[in-house]
Amino acid sequence: MSIQYKVNQSITSAQFIELLSKTTLGARRPIDQMETIDAMLENANLLITAWQGEHLVGVARSVTDFAFCCYLSDLAVDESVQSSGIGKTLIRMTKEALQPKCSLILLSAPQAVDYYPKIGFTQHNSAWVLSNIDDLK
Repeated sequence: MSIQYKVNQSITSAQFIELLSKTTLGARRPIDQMETIDAMLENANLLITAWQGEHLVGVARSVTDFAFCCYLSDLAVDESVQSSGIGKTLIRMTKEALQPKCSLILLSAPQAVDYYPKIGFTQHNSAWVLSNIDDLK
């Protein structure tokens, strides 16, 4: 069956959770916290989706200013259709939605760390994460 891609087509939290559950990313996302998932979808301002018939099989969820930087916060492809070019197409469509000089930035899942260099990403060694405000000194 062919894959259809959509730009900024709304998806439900249930659809997003179901997809995340079919990927290794599901273990690192709050799929048991509906309010958080709702906020993740409501506050993303670029959403590229991949559909196989009525089934959501891929998502590229981003937060961006469209000009300088775009944080690709979730790239998820159903494991049953991985290695078929869906992830790469989601990334390409995300980049095409941005101005040409806008940088696409992501944090890789451990299982995907070798994937991104193969498709043209360069590693940046000075990313930092603050998850807990109590850690701020």
